[in-house]
Amino acid sequence: MPTIQRQFARSRIRVMTAGAVLGLTGLLGPHMAGAQTEIKLGHVGEPGSIFQKSADEFARRANARLGGKAKVVVYGSSQLGGDKEMIQKLKLGTLDMAVPSTVMSSEVDLVGMFEMPYIVKDRAHMARIEKDVFWPGIAPAIEKKGLKVLAVWENGVRHITNNKRPIKGPDDLKGIKLRVPEGKWRVKMFQEYGANPSPMKFSELFTALQTGVMDGQENPFTQIYSAKLHEVQKYLSLSGHVYTPAYLTAGARKYGSLPADVRKVLEDTARETQAYVYETAAKDETELLAKLKQSGIQVNEVDKNAFIAASGKIYEEFGKEVAGAKALIDKAVALGK
Repeated sequence: MPTIQRQFARSRIRVMTAGAVLGLTGLLGPHMAGAQTEIKLGHVGEPGSIFQKSADEFARRANARLGGKAKVVVYGSSQLGGDKEMIQKLKLGTLDMAVPSTVMSSEVDLVGMFEMPYIVKDRAHMARIEKDVFWPGIAPAIEKKGLKVLAVWENGVRHITNNKRPIKGPDDLKGIKLRVPEGKWRVKMFQEYGANPSPMKFSELFTALQTGVMDGQENPFTQIYSAKLHEVQKYLSLSGHVYTPAYLTAGARKYGSLPADVRKVLEDTARETQAYVYETAAKDETELLAKLKQSGIQVNEVDKNAFIAASGKIYEEFGKEVAGAKALIDKAVALGK
């Protein structure tokens, strides 16, 4: 065979072989072909926030156990959207996992129980509520919305900051433009207290405070400090009005398509990480309050009894509007006694 013909034949064989390999890879799919499954986990927290610390610790532990079968990759700072957008992505299957907090109450009415002022006394009380109220009474309602909660983590105890005046009781909130998360019960609560609350994405909050679009906001220390909100606020009032859980959440349909052994690692690790979350959050609370005081923001105590007295109507409305809510609230309150 002439030299040119032999070279042409060899080239043809190489092209056919490459095509066969590509075809086989397509038939086998990414798992069989050796490609690693990336599990995207999104959250709105800034570096240093409890969201960032929790998600990174979970990813570190899970990836060590997954052994290359899959890899959890964390995207913080609202890179994948705000909480509401990420929940929609979970439902659509375009995002694997997220750590929503307050916004979950807009998806599932019963989650609004955690929006009731002063209902959770401390983390020990929350642990009892989780065991006896959340998993049997609320988690099934979340699954009906196409979402699966793997573990209950934490956002934290919320306090009020603003640029107008120290907030010592509900009357001091009158007329204050207050940013709140995207959850209707937080809006109703602060309307009841006399403020002018507006839902807004967390990623837009710093600029809104800096420019005066909003007078104030309410968040746990971890969110206030990590997002540098204290740099554009004059007053921090230690209201402790709501303890907000956070929920490590997956889209039920896409999550169900993962191999069973991968799901088991993710679920076991998610629940085990909760102890780290609580320990870290408790430590941060003490350290961050000291740092906030040192920053120059004026800190004051509030009359919690006045806020509790002003909260009766919101409990009543929630109990009437949401089917089954009163029984869950009664149980949660009883667990705190």
